[in-house]
Amino acid sequence: MEKREVIMDHYNNPRNRRRIYDSNYVVENTRNSSCIDNLDVYVKVQNSIIEDVAFDGEACAISISSASIMTSNLKGKTIDEAIEYINNMEAMLSDKEYAEDILDEAIVYEDTKNTSRKTCAWLPYAAVKKILENYK
Repeated sequence: MEKREVIMDHYNNPRNRRRIYDSNYVVENTRNSSCIDNLDVYVKVQNSIIEDVAFDGEACAISISSASIMTSNLKGKTIDEAIEYINNMEAMLSDKEYAEDILDEAIVYEDTKNTSRKTCAWLPYAAVKKILENYK
């Protein structure tokens, strides 16, 4: 599949998109002040492993697809593995050196040049990074 097709598939059929009402989850809101992007990200950690991660809210195609890819990639990872994944995503979007193989489908955003689009792709990751840093 081409990068655009992957993005549109995750936008039109987002994985793990649901509102969660469970005190075992930590929820973090993340929003972009310059557009409609406003997502709640839910993370459930058990024994230092991400047991579940989900999101809900209103956002553009880039943010929704990015959240869908991220949630799919984070399930089952340890906190350290998840932070490594998130840090590589941040490095890629910041035009710094990153480990391509760690990113899996998130690599579709590697050619994103527009700064505002990079912000959209990063938005769900920023929420999870904040949640996981509180576990460290």
